[in-house]
Amino acid sequence: MEPVKDKEGIYLYCIIRNTGPVDFGPIGIGNRTDKVYTINYKDICMVVSQSGSMRYEARRVNLTAHQLVLEAVMKSFSILPIRFSTISGSYDESKILSILEKEYDKFSELLTKMSGKKELGLKVMAVEEPIFKYILEKYDDIRLLKEKLAKLDPDKAHYQLMKIGEMVEKALVKENSKFSDNIISLLTPLSEEVKINDKYGERMILNAAFLIKDENEAEFDKAILAFDEQYGNLLTFKYVGSLPPYNFVNLVINTQEG
Repeated sequence: MEPVKDKEGIYLYCIIRNTGPVDFGPIGIGNRTDKVYTINYKDICMVVSQSGSMRYEARRVNLTAHQLVLEAVMKSFSILPIRFSTISGSYDESKILSILEKEYDKFSELLTKMSGKKELGLKVMAVEEPIFKYILEKYDDIRLLKEKLAKLDPDKAHYQLMKIGEMVEKALVKENSKFSDNIISLLTPLSEEVKINDKYGERMILNAAFLIKDENEAEFDKAILAFDEQYGNLLTFKYVGSLPPYNFVNLVINTQEG
């Protein structure tokens, strides 16, 4: 065993089901090439690395390092992700074993639930000019009023132009909701669970995560492609696959106990 440095802790990444030890290589967080390996109890394992005992700031470099470990583990195992920057205060594997023993039933049940499943993320954005044109074509009252005002002096049409803006905004909310509902209704039957997350930015109409079985991924991909073909001139689809299932499991572990 490598010598244990002073004031070192154990960084926790995720939990997997396996009966023997696994070495994932020198890919630990902190740019120190710490070995990522498992601490085993019965048929479940905590994926860990040696680490400084300080908390890691939620900066891109640290979040990416954490994510890369999870992605490496997910190549071979279903995982229960643990909250970023969960670190024990000392390099004492017995404390981790104690946590695994105490929470064995909970972890085992969650691993069974997540076995053979993955999270897929989907963000849908409206394309500004085409969606505006779509509104004008669909809503006769807005189009006709706009055509009428185009013939007037802009100074005299100021109030009416403001009214058109309000009408367009109301129509956009209505149409975006229809797009979102249609996408969700068709993807939900392919999913085990669906999580609708907060939208950000004026153009985003959907921000969702889907928990799906591995065997349904090809059909899910096909459905996203069909949406892109159907709405591609109006909407853009940012689709990310095989994510750690943070939207459905995000363990918060008290490393001070055990």
